[in-house]
Amino acid sequence: MDTLTIVLIVIGVLALWVIFAYNRFVRLITRTKEAWADIDVQLKRRYDLIPNLVEAVKGYATHEKTAFENVTKARAAAMGASTVAEQGEAENMLTGALKSLFAVSEAYPDLKANQNFMELQRELSDTENKIQAARRFYNGNVRDLNISIDSFPGNMIAKTFSFMKQEFFELEEGEAAARQPVAVKF
Repeated sequence: MDTLTIVLIVIGVLALWVIFAYNRFVRLITRTKEAWADIDVQLKRRYDLIPNLVEAVKGYATHEKTAFENVTKARAAAMGASTVAEQGEAENMLTGALKSLFAVSEAYPDLKANQNFMELQRELSDTENKIQAARRFYNGNVRDLNISIDSFPGNMIAKTFSFMKQEFFELEEGEAAARQPVAVKF
């Protein structure tokens, strides 16, 4: 083989490697976006359940205005969050407000026996579990992407094509608290 053939083979192999590395980053970013969309769907479902839950509690606990206002404000903040970190912080506030709403409901035995309220609690609990599963899926994809961006030689491709690390979606003071869903008691 002559030198030109060897140089062309080396250039061809490098070009193929760059193409495969670039496509891997595109795949990882697409998976991360898809995983975030799964979280977003579950969060929207949660946001849709909250007004019904508040209305159900209002019917029994009309003088608990502060708890209702806190839930409404926290829901609005969560719906308006624009970054992953803001979303995590807003979701923590909303979870705290929902816990206080459920604490209020404990004082009303008739409310706890109400079928509509019990169904809303069940749906909210189910949604909380789905949010946690979607969060784990998203964070796994973010981890894979971030490792690829930090690892050699992928970091050269990431820097060349401006692939950026993504933020993890953290809830409630880290992993230990995030493992515990909102307490829903009957």
